[in-house]
Amino acid sequence: MRARLVAGNWKMYGTLAANQRLLEAVKRGAAGASGVEIAVCVPFPYLQQAAGVLAGSGVAWGGQTLSEHDSGAYTGEVSGAMLRDLGCRYVIVGHSERRTLLGERDPQIAAKFAAAQRVGLVPVLCVGETLAEREQGATEEVVGRQVRAVLDVAGVGALADAVLAYEPVWAIGTGRTASPEQAQAVHAFVRALVGAADPAVAERLPVLYGGSVKPDNAAELFAMPDVDGGLIGGASLVAEDFLAICGAAVRGGN
Repeated sequence: MRARLVAGNWKMYGTLAANQRLLEAVKRGAAGASGVEIAVCVPFPYLQQAAGVLAGSGVAWGGQTLSEHDSGAYTGEVSGAMLRDLGCRYVIVGHSERRTLLGERDPQIAAKFAAAQRVGLVPVLCVGETLAEREQGATEEVVGRQVRAVLDVAGVGALADAVLAYEPVWAIGTGRTASPEQAQAVHAFVRALVGAADPAVAERLPVLYGGSVKPDNAAELFAMPDVDGGLIGGASLVAEDFLAICGAAVRGGN
């Protein structure tokens, strides 16, 4: 049975006081959420705080990106080894906001994926198409290219220690959500693509959905056979909503 994961992406939000309340609430609520792994990916300055609150709780924490370089004169960058020093388990790689707003391209994202695995982090590789690409019927072409860029660099075996997240760009922060059937179709495509290279890796690979997931739509999404949890943006900043989504993932796996 594949692992189920709900990971919160706080993006560039948070204060020490607000974080403390949120982390403590997630820690309390997660105690009753057996059957799903829970993680929060927080801004770099707050990783130490997350580690202090969540240590020993069963809730994992991670970064939102990393440098493709292991060390060196790269002012402002954060290496995978630094994230590991702070106890991170996960790191998001290739989020659509970094692709579209900060110009990250497939080769750099593949290098970041490899850098994460070199230090034992679990990369959460994000893939997804824009609205224009979907309307042109190019969803599989775009998503396939993004996945193959990593396979070409790291090999299919690397996905045995990774997570994929399908996040249609048109559904992130817009209030629009892919229907459960739309999400399932892309997740099944991704799993088949990986399965063509290694069926065993594909069967074990967790594929998350990310894109305006909320408590009122999570259950339907997570009920799809190839949707193994979620990468949650805005709703991860509200403890009650985030925990409700985690609960939906538990039920979806039963």
